[in-house]
Amino acid sequence: MKLYNGMKKAIIPALIFITLLTGCSTSDNGELIGVMGRKKYFEPEPYQMAFIPAGSFVMGPSDQDAMFAMNAISKTVTVEAFWMDQTEVTNNKYRQFVYYVRDSILRTKLGQAGIEEREYFVVDEEGNPVEPNIINWEERIDPREETTKGIIDEMYYTPEERFNGKKQIDVRKLNYSYWWVDKQQAAKARYVYDYSDPNNITGKYEGEITNIDGTRTPIKDRSSFIKHNIVNIYPDTLCWIRDFTYSFNDPQSSLYFWHPSFDDYPVVGVSWVQANAFSNWRTNYMNTYLRKNDISDVQDYRLPLETEWEYAARGGLDLSAYPWGGPYTRNYRGCFLANFKPLRGNYIDDGNVYAGKVGSYEPNEYGLFDMSGNVAEWTCCAYHPSAYIFQHDLQPNYEYNATPQDPPVMKRKVIRGGSWKDIAYYLQTSSRDYEYQDSTKPYVGFRNVRSYIGVN
Repeated sequence: MKLYNGMKKAIIPALIFITLLTGCSTSDNGELIGVMGRKKYFEPEPYQMAFIPAGSFVMGPSDQDAMFAMNAISKTVTVEAFWMDQTEVTNNKYRQFVYYVRDSILRTKLGQAGIEEREYFVVDEEGNPVEPNIINWEERIDPREETTKGIIDEMYYTPEERFNGKKQIDVRKLNYSYWWVDKQQAAKARYVYDYSDPNNITGKYEGEITNIDGTRTPIKDRSSFIKHNIVNIYPDTLCWIRDFTYSFNDPQSSLYFWHPSFDDYPVVGVSWVQANAFSNWRTNYMNTYLRKNDISDVQDYRLPLETEWEYAARGGLDLSAYPWGGPYTRNYRGCFLANFKPLRGNYIDDGNVYAGKVGSYEPNEYGLFDMSGNVAEWTCCAYHPSAYIFQHDLQPNYEYNATPQDPPVMKRKVIRGGSWKDIAYYLQTSSRDYEYQDSTKPYVGFRNVRSYIGVN
């Protein structure tokens, strides 16, 4: 049978299309070759982060227990590979987060106002805002518009609260709203599915879940494990005054976070809760960019495990009391190797009275700066004096998501590294200490890690 040329032209592309549909997902020769058409993945190297290879080390005291704390034992553990910030998160980097929250709140308010000829939310092909709303960062803001001007004014303190009449952003409104999945509780829940019942489509969960506010409710479905947090993210600048009785630290409280002179200093006055909010934003910020460029997501940015922190601080030097390898806090020229409280209150002897500029001292073998001194650092782990005894020896971790109703002892989180106001003991790679997750301190900052994807 003969085909007209027009029919041939129509059938051949159709055959090619069918071949593409079948050929890109399975083989047609009975051999197992995997799904075709998937791009080979190479993890993008993060900016100003050091690669920490997987390995094992002896976690715990490398020197005598001078404090008789008896809260750590020596234990061999194994850690997976990960990326870690070379320095603590600085004021300027955290300010990028603050500005994002400020701008997103403003654009959300403008989008809800429904200003004509302005698309502050992403719209579909028919011109309707996408649900849930997605901020359109490309839309220009014209502060001369009457409605826009009024909404911008709402972001500032009221005239009664202004000092010297100066307009300032009302930092109480800088609330970051985000969602996260509580995998710890999800892993404990029991999912029941009756395969013999054809009408049972979703099955059901058994048990209860603890909500953000501390209440307990029956598990309904997968949505029960999706938690919603709203966190005010502006650093507590008054912690400089609150933490030191009969001490004049007022200049630090009024200048340290916002003044350009301190851009490259570690951010402080940030609680454990705020540090986690920053990590969530940083993850979404990176993955949004990657998706626009058709690149697969990376692992979440997060606070380090206590084990990861100690492993990274040692820099591959087992049984070393300090990140620089030696047993002393001075080098052979007599210069201090970190920013801490040397001798008896002689803060300036190491070159800094308070926190110093990040990266002022030599890095350890992994290229990490200030793993001892400058500011102590939050980890994701809850503090327990006996954690080393009951933790696993593979990626040891002890977490507890304390609620506001929990007693203070349940809100303790591990901090590591010591700070500008601590004695040398707390600078040791194995020294453990804690602060409360909702507290803010002028000597506690943080840095992020990101689990490595791929072969170690």
